[in-house]
Amino acid sequence: MTNIDHMPLAGQVRARETPDAAIAIVDAIGTVVGWTQAAEQLVGYSAREVVGRSAAQVLASAEDGVRASVHGEQCRARGGWSGPVAVRHRDGHVLKMTLRVSLLRGQDAGTRWLVSVTDIGTLSSGTAHGPLRESLLAHTPIGIVVRDPQLRCTWVNDAMELYDGVPRDRRFGSRLKDSLPGFEAEALEVVMQQVLESGTTMVHEYRAWPPTARRREHVFSASFFCLQDAEGEPMGVCSMSVDVTSNRRARERLAILSEASTRIGSTLDVMQTGQELADLTVPLLADHALVDLVESVPFALEPSARTGTGNGRPPALRRAGLASVELGVLELPWVREELIHVHPASPFADVLRTGRSHLVPVLDMEAHLGPWVHHDPARAQNVRDSGVHSLMVVPIRARRCVLGLALFGRSSEQAPFQEDDLLLAEELVTRAALSLDNALRYARERSAALTLQRDLLPHRVRGGGAVEVASRYVPADMDHGVGGDWFDVIELSGARVALVVGDVVGHGIKAAATMGRLRTAVRTLADLDLPPDELLAHLDDTVRRLNDEDADVSDEVPEVVGATCLYAVYDPVTRRCTIARAGHPPPLIVDPRGRVTIPDLPAGTPLGLGLGLVPFEAVEVQLPEGSMLALYSDGLVESRDHDLDVGMNRLGAALAHPGSSLHELCSQVIETLPTQAQPDDVTLLLARTRALDPTQIASWELPNEPAAVCTARHLATRQLREWGLEHLVSPVEQIISELVTNAIHHGDGPSRLRLIQHQVLTCEVFDTNTGHPRPRHPRTLDENGRGLYLVAQLSRRWGSRSATDGKVVWAEQDLLPKALAR
Repeated sequence: MTNIDHMPLAGQVRARETPDAAIAIVDAIGTVVGWTQAAEQLVGYSAREVVGRSAAQVLASAEDGVRASVHGEQCRARGGWSGPVAVRHRDGHVLKMTLRVSLLRGQDAGTRWLVSVTDIGTLSSGTAHGPLRESLLAHTPIGIVVRDPQLRCTWVNDAMELYDGVPRDRRFGSRLKDSLPGFEAEALEVVMQQVLESGTTMVHEYRAWPPTARRREHVFSASFFCLQDAEGEPMGVCSMSVDVTSNRRARERLAILSEASTRIGSTLDVMQTGQELADLTVPLLADHALVDLVESVPFALEPSARTGTGNGRPPALRRAGLASVELGVLELPWVREELIHVHPASPFADVLRTGRSHLVPVLDMEAHLGPWVHHDPARAQNVRDSGVHSLMVVPIRARRCVLGLALFGRSSEQAPFQEDDLLLAEELVTRAALSLDNALRYARERSAALTLQRDLLPHRVRGGGAVEVASRYVPADMDHGVGGDWFDVIELSGARVALVVGDVVGHGIKAAATMGRLRTAVRTLADLDLPPDELLAHLDDTVRRLNDEDADVSDEVPEVVGATCLYAVYDPVTRRCTIARAGHPPPLIVDPRGRVTIPDLPAGTPLGLGLGLVPFEAVEVQLPEGSMLALYSDGLVESRDHDLDVGMNRLGAALAHPGSSLHELCSQVIETLPTQAQPDDVTLLLARTRALDPTQIASWELPNEPAAVCTARHLATRQLREWGLEHLVSPVEQIISELVTNAIHHGDGPSRLRLIQHQVLTCEVFDTNTGHPRPRHPRTLDENGRGLYLVAQLSRRWGSRSATDGKVVWAEQDLLPKALAR
């Protein structure tokens, strides 16, 4: 049994071309008896010039001679000395040095001094060779051994016994492999032999377990110097050993923390973050790592700040991360995503309740996990079989809430966990907790935005008798958030229908809320029966007003809200579609044979950006019955990986199947999207046109004379009877009387009456006056003003819209009596 176990660090032997320190051996009266090449390079004196002479006389400047004597007395009194000194170079200039004097003891009870000096200028220049120099500055104990050319120990200091446990008396006259047999001793002797032959300073680092700390691995750095005599010949080798465990562990911790910044929190998936934490810590910190989250966390629900105190039982956990150096062999308790119930009397429950970490350097299953062992003996046996002998349990905390636990265990690594391991684990868990908290907060905001958006979007779209419609909406991925896409289908008068697709710039709740406001504005403007280009102009004003309002209530620079929109109106009577757009992608038109075209439609400027100097333009296209209109958002066709034309072609190819249903086509289009998460919302609205049969429409020209009122009533009555709508004759006659009378009274040319039988009965009267009627509440003695009031009372709904060279006033009636309709 040896006093110290060695394990070499591969690749840690290196020669120094520029010495860190000049080494000299001085006898009890201050005479230099050993010199090194490093000392010659630093101060300019060769061994022939120094050995055998007083160190103070050679190296001290004249004015520092007294001070050198004082240093000598302090060394004898204290057994050593360290501090800044001035050393004279051979050429006469003075060097500022850091000096350290260490007492060496010999076999005959004699003493010598090892003097090491380091150039302060070199130290401050940043050319660091590491462990030895750091120790010199920090005054760390250094183990020193001087050996003769046969590598037998001749001089040693007291600190060396602290490192390897070998007493002085056993060391003198022995080689290293005699006092410390083993492979590493032989490797160190090889290094010393190379130093004797080359005269070059060399460093060797190795791991060891000193007798004073057998449970804890230490890292040592040994520097070897060739000592020269007065003839410049090798007279021995000096080794200086420093325990650099703390330095190496600090560097390792910094490396782990640096790696954590890139490996933990790469996504907003809380389960993935848990697995990333487990993967990072194995094997850098532990042999096994488990990450368990409170059951509500994967569902984006933040646990209570008083987790586990409600009913006296800890909350259920769900395994989010699992890693092990023996994962393929070891059967760990529970698997990923499995639900775990924590025993109330276990240390895990204590950590959940208190939010404080739990460190067990040496694990005793019965003593530390007794209640859990008896509660689940089968899985407890798996832990025993794993050989875990040291354990850390760290709470995952964020904003005073415990989100879960991280467990770390060691089995293959013999050294137990220590306090600094716990500090590192807590730092890593804290970083993971920040990522988890960000993911939770984002998930809550995304869920709220998605809920808001879905509540604001139409739950069911209907195209009336004008079009058959189908739609799809796919929110953006977790990283980018819900956007401001919207679509709508609005039934208009005269069997017409409006198709709308828009996109608010941005993501999140604000974008979703703005989308809702704009959708409401479009519906309000649509009720006014405005042409598409006029509607977009009013919508542009609305968006700019919203921006102005936000600027008035915010002290910060307001974020300008921008949006794009496409608005189309299709008339099944004429089969004409009028389209205008404000910075939105153009629609695709698929004819009944599957041919895809894109109408030549002016792009227009986006809404709300103050760029609307040029009025929006509308284009009218004739659509055969059975044609399909595809309206969509840019998220469907745009991508960072390809041009817009590629997305448009892909969409057109997916839609060029006239025999498929609209719902099948929607699904086919969504299936063509890239498999990776989408950075923007995807919205698709498909509308297949219908045309009204000529037998569903009746139209008459009326002269501008009072007799036309009676004629109109008779024509309408006859038509209603042909359609089998006799029950509507009475109200329709009164409505037509009022509308035709107003047309004759206010117009200066012929009028036109049109009846349309579709899902409702629409009565339309055209006149040449461009002024729209304004209903009013007549007083008791008023002779006029009751006509429109009566129309409103008799109609399902009524209104007016602009037309070429005039206007149209319309009113609708349900085809079935209300009693039958119910």
